[in-house]
Amino acid sequence: MYVTALGLIDFRSYQQAEVELAPGVTAFVGPNGHGKTNLVEAIHYCATLGSHRVANDAPLVRAGATRAVVRTEVRSQYDRDVVIELEINPGKANRARLNRSPVPRPREVLGHLRTVLFAPEDLALVKGDPSERRRFLDELLTLRAPRMAGVRSDYDRVLKQRNSLLRSASQARRQNRSSAAEGQLRTLEVWDSNLARTGADLLATRLELLEALRPLVAEAYDAVARGKGDARLEYKSSVPLEPGVTSREQLTEVILAAVQEKRQDELDRGVSLVGPHRDDVLLGLGDLPAKGYASHGESWSYALALRLASYELLRADGGEPVLILDDVFAELDSQRRDRLAELVAPAEQVLVTAAVGADVPAELSGARFDVGDGTVRRA
Repeated sequence: MYVTALGLIDFRSYQQAEVELAPGVTAFVGPNGHGKTNLVEAIHYCATLGSHRVANDAPLVRAGATRAVVRTEVRSQYDRDVVIELEINPGKANRARLNRSPVPRPREVLGHLRTVLFAPEDLALVKGDPSERRRFLDELLTLRAPRMAGVRSDYDRVLKQRNSLLRSASQARRQNRSSAAEGQLRTLEVWDSNLARTGADLLATRLELLEALRPLVAEAYDAVARGKGDARLEYKSSVPLEPGVTSREQLTEVILAAVQEKRQDELDRGVSLVGPHRDDVLLGLGDLPAKGYASHGESWSYALALRLASYELLRADGGEPVLILDDVFAELDSQRRDRLAELVAPAEQVLVTAAVGADVPAELSGARFDVGDGTVRRA
């Protein structure tokens, strides 16, 4: 799988851009702030419907414009050409077209392009909050199984509604409006069941993913760090997980029981305290947690291992994903830089951004585009 063309209209700094691409390595080189990351961000957006730099779509639209359009042309593993077109409308529903035909929802395009992106922000996977690691898992889940986009959307909707009910019930109790509180509690029981059902689906899939990732992360960390550490992954759930409890039916019951146990605390705080939105992935090096104990270099090795493991897992599923390395080499010492270049060079398509050409390792020689002042020129 590789991208053959990228087209942008009013995306980030580009009023308009057209770039033709090919298999192998392509480097986008130019000063910081001139738009090279915007190009690979657009490609990644077509694969994930999200940005690795911002949490919402508004910054993706060029200043002064009302919408942005991103188009990618993709050659699949079956030598079929697929055109993905996304119209980004902040404050309104985004639109999507597949092979120039409208689709009901943007998530219908998921699965036609798969990417693995390395970026300086990846350090937050090791050093950052649990939300960073949950996002990593869920984005990878959706790349592997596009139906999970619907599951995640359903869970978020249920969680939002349930939190609203908890706040209302909490306020009614404080104001001694017992009849209103009782009515909201009865309604809350319905949303408890919805939370448990959708949460169990998401939790079960995360657990399956982590099981598949464990050996790949350990192998990738060993390759990047050259045997200097044992990388481990452990899922930390907000509900008690007993060995062997992995089916969706079992997990639904476990979540429902935990919800009922936490009912008073949830009413006191007006927020849902149980479910996949409260979970974390514990990253370990040997017998110690990576967060707080790993050195800067070890943290980088771990972050790279997570991305390399993602790439190997997606490749094993069928069809190589596009590898994107966004300004990552400038962040690495020479040993890790050379080792990463050696590991990713055989990929079918590698897209690299760098401020100067010298930041791109010799192992990743290939096509080059000079980026500056809103233009993209083939060198």
